[in-house]
Amino acid sequence: MSTAMQEDKRKVTTHRLREMKDRGERISMLTAYDYSMASIIDQAGMDVILVGDSASNVMAGNITTLPMTIDQIIYHGTSVMKGVKRSLVVVDMPFGTCSGNPMKSLEAAIRIMRETGADTLKIEGGEEIVEDIKKIIGAGIPVMGHLGLMPQSINKYGTYTVRAKEKEEAEKLISDALLLEKIGCYGIVLEKIPADLAAEITSKLSIPTIGIGAGGGVDGQVLVMHDMLGINKNFSPKFLRRYEDLNTVITNAVKNYIADIKSRDFPNENESY
Repeated sequence: MSTAMQEDKRKVTTHRLREMKDRGERISMLTAYDYSMASIIDQAGMDVILVGDSASNVMAGNITTLPMTIDQIIYHGTSVMKGVKRSLVVVDMPFGTCSGNPMKSLEAAIRIMRETGADTLKIEGGEEIVEDIKKIIGAGIPVMGHLGLMPQSINKYGTYTVRAKEKEEAEKLISDALLLEKIGCYGIVLEKIPADLAAEITSKLSIPTIGIGAGGGVDGQVLVMHDMLGINKNFSPKFLRRYEDLNTVITNAVKNYIADIKSRDFPNENESY
């Protein structure tokens, strides 16, 4: 077996992500919420699997990520971990579990890590919750930051428009990114910010940046699985590239199944005992 193949099969760790950034290798990241899909994505060679609070949208049908509870994210995280052998698994801390009370944030973080068996957590926010993040990292839990558009703060923004287009917000975003690196975050997701700003932040950091709607100057990319596979057709932001149209594939398969039942074609003799 070649060295390259051996390398590819090694478990992805936070240290390996840093190595990938250092050698200029782009990092692949995709969401998953259940055992079956996580297993497929992992076997396909994904570097990082995010158990996102986007499950609130694509799995539960909510308009925002805010209704996601800690019990629900633990359920999804536990399911995903059963299907993963190689990918680094990152679990979102849901809305309200990391919001200015370091001890309560640590308790929530420990519970998620203990019950899911996940590798790391992802937390939205910068300076405002720095003490929470420091407490969690201090307990030995790796944390990926999340800056730019932060869906858990959508009611504050009032819109999903691109963030940090103005100088003041851009400067704060740079400051927050440097702060997250300083306190020990191993990486940062940058969501829906100008490409040149994301590239500037990436150049200033020694830790990897993962973009979603942040251009190509970052160290990696993440998308929501349901969007990338075309399961969800109601969400079409500029940054989304659909790699398949599973909505149509699944719809046609279900229609054919219904038709075969109605016509008594299914099951046939070969499908009966």
